[in-house]
Amino acid sequence: MNRINYKKALLALAYRLAWPRNHKCILCAHSFFRYLPYRKGSLHSAPLMRALDVVGSDTDRFSCPWCGCHDRERHLYMYMNASGIFDAITNRSVLHFAPERRLSERIVSAGPEKYIKCDFMPQAIDVMPVDILDIPFNDCSFDILIANHVMEHVADDARALTEIYRVLKPGGYAILQTPYSSKLQKTWSDPGIDTDECRYQAYGQEDHVRLYGLDIFERYKLSGLSSCVKWHDELLGDFDGWSYGVNENEPFFLFMRKQMEFDR
Repeated sequence: MNRINYKKALLALAYRLAWPRNHKCILCAHSFFRYLPYRKGSLHSAPLMRALDVVGSDTDRFSCPWCGCHDRERHLYMYMNASGIFDAITNRSVLHFAPERRLSERIVSAGPEKYIKCDFMPQAIDVMPVDILDIPFNDCSFDILIANHVMEHVADDARALTEIYRVLKPGGYAILQTPYSSKLQKTWSDPGIDTDECRYQAYGQEDHVRLYGLDIFERYKLSGLSSCVKWHDELLGDFDGWSYGVNENEPFFLFMRKQMEFDR
């Protein structure tokens, strides 16, 4: 174990044992003193991200010290439960990009007819290599597609959205969580932003390729998807972000391929 991981393990142990235990992980049900931060927490955020009030991960309340799940994984699980999406998984087909371990376990327990975990560069043997720009499945193959904090990494998001639309069945849902700024009127991406430092300063992370603005909802709908976006207060008003380690400003980016339509 290297020095950084050793220090993180000791910090996680301290957070498990310290009092008061006012935080609770929705995925493992443990209570504890506080969540582990991402890197240096909010101090890690680039100044522009703070100025633009970018809605993304809660870097101060990031990972659970017991099971290691991240804030965006917890929030998505809560959203899927509250919206009824989890109930709809039973006997349905699910395609899950960049699958989170704890969330994947819950999806399996819901009893899907088909569940495919995939990633551009998979790190586990049960995860299939798939490029979201060229999804290797037939039209109308899946009832639910999950891409949690994936779109900000994709070079051509318009093409990815077209592929997502194509493989969804009519009436199928796409969950497309991503960071965005409500202060930014237009999504921002520039090919000149081509180094890790530039991407960190401009987009908030070294491997992001754009920062979505308020046009994100219309941008997603251009593919033919219909918006079913909901907000934390609408679905999760009884769950405060401080206790459950989620960003209450993060919406549930839920989109649907309509039941009846003329395909383009």
